[in-house]
Amino acid sequence: DDGGEAGLHPSNIHDTGYAIGAVDITGDMPVILGPDGPSLGGFVCPAVVATAERWKLGQLAPGDRVRLTPWTSAVAARAGTRQAAWLMRATAPIEPVARPAWNARTASHPLASGDADGVLVRHPPDDRHPGLTHRRAGDRFLLVEYGPMTLDLSLRLRVELLDRWVGEHLTRGVVDVTPGVRSLLVHVDGTELSVERASDALLAAEDDLAELEHAALPSRIVHMPLSWDDPATRLAIERYMQGVRADAPWCPWNIEFIRRINGLDSVEDVRRIVHAASYLVLGLGDVYLGAPVATPLDPRHRLVTTKYNPARTWTPENAVGIGGAYLCIYGMEGPGGYQFVGRTVQVWNRDRHGPHFERPWLLRSFDQLRFHPVSAEELLEQRARQQEGTLEIEMETTTFSMADHLAYLDDNAATIDAFRSVQRAAFDVERQAWAAGGESGTGR
Repeated sequence: DDGGEAGLHPSNIHDTGYAIGAVDITGDMPVILGPDGPSLGGFVCPAVVATAERWKLGQLAPGDRVRLTPWTSAVAARAGTRQAAWLMRATAPIEPVARPAWNARTASHPLASGDADGVLVRHPPDDRHPGLTHRRAGDRFLLVEYGPMTLDLSLRLRVELLDRWVGEHLTRGVVDVTPGVRSLLVHVDGTELSVERASDALLAAEDDLAELEHAALPSRIVHMPLSWDDPATRLAIERYMQGVRADAPWCPWNIEFIRRINGLDSVEDVRRIVHAASYLVLGLGDVYLGAPVATPLDPRHRLVTTKYNPARTWTPENAVGIGGAYLCIYGMEGPGGYQFVGRTVQVWNRDRHGPHFERPWLLRSFDQLRFHPVSAEELLEQRARQQEGTLEIEMETTTFSMADHLAYLDDNAATIDAFRSVQRAAFDVERQAWAAGGESGTGR
């Protein structure tokens, strides 16, 4: 009926890696993600365009229509092989061909009944394991999911351990690996390594993963400036109301919407919580270019919202927003749907200006973000210094221990439950209001 902690709309899920060519259902609108899309995000992707067919996406123009027809993995593999052979002949004389074999009409390739299920492996949870699902995410991607569709940091830790195992043991044939909140997306080349063989290898890896309670990972506390309710975010809301939708429940002020849907007494409570929270970075590339998806370590700081539906057409660079139970910093201008709280400095720098950009992206998984207040004018000055390469960002070296985190949750269970109870009641009131008004809301 809805996405729970991931948002009000049924399309909302906890952030998961996105396959290239994925059909991404963003609220009421489907989007096909190209190679320039985000690495991961919080929306369902029920289908993926086959690798050999993706070239057609580049031919589309506004007003064109797209028809999706089912292919088996075997058909997709044959099409990829034929396409590769055809392209190898590109510099040699070839016979005129109206329609090459690898681009034959799909009607000649009916979906085999045995290949209709995208689930390759499914193991229910038991006393030693949270449960495991391997999904086919198109013909070149494998999605490994742990446990139920919920926000559980122990699941993210297990994903991290599996990610490290892949880096150490599964090097041939792996193009890329993208950790999500409770999942790992593995991109294979389809030649040296197929989706099926990758699934077999990662299933065997489960026995090698360390005990979660004893795992401690390197972490940094990164102190970031935050211009609260920044004028640039106000401008984005104004543009949204003028050009997309004026009657959305999160307009004209996202922060008031965050207050209402979480059952808080005032917008000052929203501000207090955001500045008190320590946001654990769970993934990168959530909204392009090193953008972090992060959630507070303390559940009492997890403000839950839904996402814009339809999405914004413009978001200012380095806007800070909340969608579901997650915070994101936008690495660049572009579309978006998280509810704004403010703006900060750059998290992506292609030219690697400054002491903190050993790579183009600033942050790492398991960093802890903590925000301190600055004025809009102070933020602009800091952003200018960062562009010059002279801005120092305070960072502290620490570790993240799952055992310590679980102990903290046990010690504060009563107040955590009380906060969640108020939050759920307010969330339900909002959901009922939307149902009564025919409203549906989300967007990234």
